[in-house]
Amino acid sequence: MAGAPGSEGAPETKTSALRAADEAALHRVASRRARQKVQRTARVDVRYSVEEKREITAEARRLGLAGAHFVGAVLMAHLHGDHGLPGGRTPVDDLVDELAALRTQVARIGTNVNQIAHRLNAGGDPRPGDGGLLAEAGRILVLARQAATAIDATADMAASTGRSD
Repeated sequence: MAGAPGSEGAPETKTSALRAADEAALHRVASRRARQKVQRTARVDVRYSVEEKREITAEARRLGLAGAHFVGAVLMAHLHGDHGLPGGRTPVDDLVDELAALRTQVARIGTNVNQIAHRLNAGGDPRPGDGGLLAEAGRILVLARQAATAIDATADMAASTGRSD
């Protein structure tokens, strides 16, 4: 959709924020799998196709987990009736992850506007219109800071009130 606001060469991010939340949730919950006082020694042998094994190990590696740990966390979630992952995952966790992804996007906007303002201020003699652009850049920076602060406060409040422990 050329010419639409926000489409100046930027990739579509409608699903990337959701993916960021899913990824953060998967890593956080899978890495919380409870340690036991004695090493787990019981085994269940499972056979995968070469492609299935590659996908499992790639996902585990991407999350910084051992393949067995990753498979174990997902399997135990299924056995306990949770189609997500174990560890008390709640809608609040999803909200906090979405807010974190949004906070990153707002911070990037602020960084880009700051770079524009710096470029305009770096030149020798100002060109016609530079004053208006600098004023608008300053206004947008204030709005980006306010948005980031509001997102941080909302995420903090959601995390604080959403805890059950």
